[in-house]
Amino acid sequence: MQTGNALTTPFGRRAMSLGMLATQALAQEVDPEASIDKWKLFRSICEARVLIGVSDRALVVLNALLTFYPQAELNEANGLVVFPSNAQLSLRAHGMAPATLRRHLSALVEAGLIFRKDSPNGKRYARRSRGGEGGEAFGFSLSPLVVQAAEIDAMAERVRKERLQLKLMKERVTLLRRDIVKLIELGFEELPETDWSAHYARFRAVIDGIARQATIDDLEPAVDGLECIHLEISNLLENKLNSQKTSAKESHSERHKQNSNTQSTTELEPSFPESQGSKVEQALEAKSGGNPTDEPITTTRTISAVLQDASATSPETVKPVPLGLVCQACPEIAAYAKHGIGSWSDLMAAAVVVRSMLGVSPSAYEEACDILGQENAAIVMACILERAQQINSAGGYLRSLTDKAARGEFSVWPMVLAQLRANGTHVRLVTKR
Repeated sequence: MQTGNALTTPFGRRAMSLGMLATQALAQEVDPEASIDKWKLFRSICEARVLIGVSDRALVVLNALLTFYPQAELNEANGLVVFPSNAQLSLRAHGMAPATLRRHLSALVEAGLIFRKDSPNGKRYARRSRGGEGGEAFGFSLSPLVVQAAEIDAMAERVRKERLQLKLMKERVTLLRRDIVKLIELGFEELPETDWSAHYARFRAVIDGIARQATIDDLEPAVDGLECIHLEISNLLENKLNSQKTSAKESHSERHKQNSNTQSTTELEPSFPESQGSKVEQALEAKSGGNPTDEPITTTRTISAVLQDASATSPETVKPVPLGLVCQACPEIAAYAKHGIGSWSDLMAAAVVVRSMLGVSPSAYEEACDILGQENAAIVMACILERAQQINSAGGYLRSLTDKAARGEFSVWPMVLAQLRANGTHVRLVTKR
């Protein structure tokens, strides 16, 4: 069927516009030899619909129009005009209401994808010649689709590239988020003196600034910011690793030095051998009569005597630090107990409050309770509270002590005695060869 080359105007009260005129003029440039797969072209239109400016409902109508074209290939030789009635078109558009159908047909015309070729009476039909060949059809012309096929494919390819780029950037953001969070957790454990909270705050500021429906323009500055944070954290941890390697090489090559002073005084947490720690604990417990609320040991001579007596105590049974000694070493925690510290349960309840106040995560404290025991974990929190001004990250410090305890390198006894000395009771640890 021949479509004709003359420009036509809409039937009835529909006005002609420059856009319609331009679409018809463009349709006259159709290549008679061109043959386009209609469904492949339709998929490209669906992908580029945002750039074309049509809605998904309008594409439902366009799909219905294409079903009335009998061949799979759009070409000039077979004619490019379809002429379904509104009733049949509505059925193939999934029962779309007539008013909605007319609105979306107008949208397709305004977008330049089709144009109306109306008959003298406004009806849609095809007239054949007496010989059965040629003739003329009135309805909706699909010629603009054939003319713009290459441009539509180019727009669809652009959309596909942007979609892939957006997907890759989202994946990059996801990987950076995961890496930064885990590196900060590692930093809390390995470098507790570093202010990791500031790095985490910067990280959250970048993440919270990403829109829910982020575009490429939204994600580009976010990726740049996350990469800078990732680089800074990686450099800090790599410097730590390099310093450990350097220290290991130096300790391997330096001469062995022996300290002849058998009586040493430590200012931070000293570490006892396991057997000696057990004897000290038992001797102090025996000295207090097994009652945690008894008078604590207050003089250097008494503590030294207890440490000396510990050498004769069996290490088979390890008992906790006396509560009275903990209260004397760590008096500040009493302010966080409802009725003061009168029992171990009071100390443990106050430790939970202190944990929350110092920003220690529940998981870090639970891990400390599992490895150290609930009483010893509460003692550690009391000691951390006393030194809160000198500790940048209480949670990271607690995790570090917990890891040492898991390796058998940490005991709460030396920590309590060091805190006693920091409070003004000068303790000199006496050991025997």
